[in-house]
Formats: sequence, C-alpha cells, structure tokens
Amino acid sequence: MPSLEKEVPFKKATFGMGCFWANDALFGGQPGVLRTRVGYSGGTTLNPVYRNLGDHTEVIEIDFDPSVTTYKDLLKLFWENHEYGLTTFIKRQYMSLILYHDDEQKHIAELEIKIEAGKRNEKLITEIAPAGPFYPAEDYHQKYRLQKHGWIVEELGLTPELLQTSQVAAKLNGYVAGIGNRADLDRDMRSLAIPEKIASYVKIQFLENEGGSLYC
Repeated sequence: MPSLEKEVPFKKATFGMGCFWANDALFGGQPGVLRTRVGYSGGTTLNPVYRNLGDHTEVIEIDFDPSVTTYKDLLKLFWENHEYGLTTFIKRQYMSLILYHDDEQKHIAELEIKIEAGKRNEKLITEIAPAGPFYPAEDYHQKYRLQKHGWIVEELGLTPELLQTSQVAAKLNGYVAGIGNRADLDRDMRSLAIPEKIASYVKIQFLENEGGSLYC
C-alpha cells in the first residue's frame, strides 16, 4: 500500500509542543503534510531514549509540500495546540520549541513569535534554535493513535520504518484521532487507494473522535 504514494518536493519543520503522540496525529491529518515522525532533538546528549532524554525535547519532524501548505500555516497550528509550556516552563522534555531548517524559517519564526505574543498580550517562552540531530523515538511511539488499531497496521503492511516514512500512516493516524475534515478524508482514502473495509472503519473512528482532545 505505501508504495502507491507519490514523491513530491518537500520541506521539513520540527516542533516541540508537549506530548508528541498528540502532535503526530494533529499534523498528520493536515492538507499538505506528507509524513511525520516523532523523536528527540534540541539537545546535546548522544543517543537519547524515552527514559533518558538528557537535555533533549520531545519533538515532531514534519515533511510538508510547500505548494499545498506553508511554514506559517504549520506555525499557526503550533501556536494554537500546545499541551502546556507555551507560557510556563514545565520541563525541557515538554518545552515549547521551534527548530528551524533554514534562514527563511528562522526569520518567519522570530517574526511570528512577536506577532503571537502581541495578540495574546503575554510573554511566550518558546525557544527558537537551529535544527540539529534528530533521534527517532522508539517504535511504539510512532503513529501511536493508529497503532491502537493494530489490524489496520498489519493489513497495510506498515512496518516500523513505514510508520515513520509513509504518507498513508501519517494520514490514517490523524483521521482515526478525529483530525481534519470529511472531504479531505474521503479524498485521501481514494488517492491513497485505501481498501474499502479500512476506509469505512477509519471514517467511523473519525466521526466518533472529531472535536475530542488529543492530549495524553
């Protein structure tokens, strides 16, 4: 199934905004987002793992099609969907973090944080820093919402690697959590050639979870 996906030019974005399970679903269900993966970044500790992050933060790394969605579009979701930590420091694992991949992203992020702080009339503690090494999280963290429906993962042959690299995985992970809208869901089920049994089940999950909380 994932082999049916088309390769298109893409850019990367990396954000830390709390529980990365929620963010994996949130961004995966957005138009223009091609792939997502969760992991650890922003620090200096070598080879971090979930129980020993060192000075890293839980982040989501996003591949997006800039002809469909923009970096500013993704930042809008970033500002509006923190679990915590946008104005109050909790701990570095869950801190508000933007890791930029080029000078354009740096400029946009620095401008947008000023605009957003002005709108809210409060100080935002988001850290903006260059993207460094990204360490993928353990397999059970990838597409956590989708993996709760293990039969779908098995039927589509979504290996641990494909859970990080497949657009099918990213989209289904968002839709089963109720992210997106019905029109986009229907379009993606067709364009990604999702079998009808799975598509029907995903639509039911979408309707049941639409508008609910994503957070842990």
